Amino acid sequence: MKICFLMYQGNMYSGGQGVYLHYLTRELARMGHEVHVIAGPPYPTLDPAVITHNVTDYSYWTYHHYKKDFIFNRPPLSYFHPVNLYDFISTRIALSSLLANFSVRAYFRLRELAREHRFDVVHDNQTLSYGVWAVKATGFPLVATIHHPLSADLKNQLRQARSTYEKARRILWSPWIMQEVVAKRADRIIVVSETSRGDVDEAFDLDPAKVRVVYNGIDTDTFRPLPGVERQPDKLLYVGNSEDRNKGARYFLKALDLLKDELDFRVTFVDNFKHNLKLAPRLVDEYGLNSRVDFTGRIPTEDLVRHYNEAKLLVTSSVHEGFGLPLAEAMSCGTPVVGTQIGAFREIVEHDVSGWLVPPSSPEALASAIRMMWNDAELRGRLGEAGRKRILEKFNWRKAAEETLAVYEEIVPPKRRTFTTNYELQTTN
Repeated sequence: MKICFLMYQGNMYSGGQGVYLHYLTRELARMGHEVHVIAGPPYPTLDPAVITHNVTDYSYWTYHHYKKDFIFNRPPLSYFHPVNLYDFISTRIALSSLLANFSVRAYFRLRELAREHRFDVVHDNQTLSYGVWAVKATGFPLVATIHHPLSADLKNQLRQARSTYEKARRILWSPWIMQEVVAKRADRIIVVSETSRGDVDEAFDLDPAKVRVVYNGIDTDTFRPLPGVERQPDKLLYVGNSEDRNKGARYFLKALDLLKDELDFRVTFVDNFKHNLKLAPRLVDEYGLNSRVDFTGRIPTEDLVRHYNEAKLLVTSSVHEGFGLPLAEAMSCGTPVVGTQIGAFREIVEHDVSGWLVPPSSPEALASAIRMMWNDAELRGRLGEAGRKRILEKFNWRKAAEETLAVYEEIVPPKRRTFTTNYELQTTN
């Protein structure tokens, strides 16, 4: 098949959606399919077999990610074009504008590419904006992956907001109706867990017959126990975007405040650079943890794998997740994990078998679990070994790619498909 993905922020540092794009497109290409990606900034780094078409925009966030290019490598008058000026101003105010503006630019790029390429299916990765609706209206078969509905994010952000101003800012930032309107018009919806299916059903009221669960995978060849790398006796690890209120970083840091006089720990935050963060550095200072917390900034995958292998324990304190890649990556490395009893984590972790789960939004429960795990080497060893086995058996990207392909085949009849791959022939003989 010829497959075209749409991804408004394609880089893996943009979150789990970027990781999903990287590995799923890689596996589909390895299976013999021709895979294209129309991506917005920050642009993805994809497998060489995947064909990338980067969309140039004038959003505030493009300036934020590529300042030198944004300022020096564009025609001066282009900044004052009404569309580009609107792009810059509106994307500073609302996420819905970022999504909508990218989707319209992606739609026109898709139409250009379609003159040369006969795409069998278009796969939207969480954009769900009006340009994607135009893709469907034009006649392209459309599959959309919803990692989690952004309305669920808004609820958690409002719950943790400390002021009326912050609540108003979050409401203005979040898309309200657009994603539901577009999701209902897709031919098929892929969700990454049963929990995500429930969230999407509650938020968008979709036809259940159109929704398919395809679990994310983990690159178990990359995320693996490293020979010769020993676990550091004081290393506590947190991986994730602490600015995202779904990640519950405030509860993790409060748990550390409860434990700082009992345990000898040093926390590694694999997050953005400290100067780009607001919530976590403020709480670290408030709780007197500055001498015990390090922020790595953005790091390459090989460094992340080493951090997983050096950690005595990984803790994730999320209050909501569509899946939860850091938890699964740590387990794949044989690292013992403490997570929260949210739906997606319960699908990845078997409590007291392959990890330990506690109630969400409870610093006291987190502190109790960290204390117990910290002082029980036998328990950490048992859970770490079982966690690796769990990931190997249930979560891998080839399986995810095969199940995604099966979703495409539901809406693309054989006579429409561009070609049959050698991989397909081998698996059917």
